[in-house]
Amino acid sequence: MDTPTRTNDTLSPHEHLIEERFVRASGPGGQNVNKVATAVELRFDVDASSLPPSVKSRLKAIAGNRITAGGVLVLDSREHRTQARNREAARARLVALIQQASVRPKTRTPTKPGSGAKQRRLTAKKRRAEVKGERRVSRVDED
Repeated sequence: MDTPTRTNDTLSPHEHLIEERFVRASGPGGQNVNKVATAVELRFDVDASSLPPSVKSRLKAIAGNRITAGGVLVLDSREHRTQARNREAARARLVALIQQASVRPKTRTPTKPGSGAKQRRLTAKKRRAEVKGERRVSRVDED
């Protein structure tokens, strides 16, 4: 498949940029784990993809330590007993990561406190100062 496919209005990865390697899964599972390579290690070259540069940078930030120094995203799936289900799960996670990266974060618009909020703050400060002031020992009483 040479052209990217659309998934929920976002670009999904090119097939030729995805490399899958099947390995033996670790953990419990008995004989099936020992003899069948069901876990999948999916590798997606982010730098070589046709994703927009802003999506690539957000994808690298979201991926964290799952991305190599060469710009390759490595996803590992071993939660199912079959290769096919692990493969589907890994691909679904890749598409979900790309969809998450394609959402542009909202820019924060700085605001100023309103006049009512300023007045409440000053009133509270004044009240607190009066409470603390009542705790002081006056010099006039000591004479």
